[in-house]
Amino acid sequence: MSETRTTALEEETAHLRKVVEELSDVIARQDLELSKLTHRVQMLMEREAEREVDSGGVAVMADQRPPHY
Repeated sequence: MSETRTTALEEETAHLRKVVEELSDVIARQDLELSKLTHRVQMLMEREAEREVDSGGVAVMADQRPPHY
């Protein structure tokens, strides 16, 4: 293999490693944000269920089918 070809492959490998690291960082940030958002949605669902019960209604269960099914 020629030295030019080897250098080109090394440059491409370095570039691909950088891209993989950047994508890994993006995925890590998205995972953290998704966890936070999931927690917030759960808190909001619990808060709304408590509000519903406090107002004399029935707590809505997220895993139950609506009555029109």
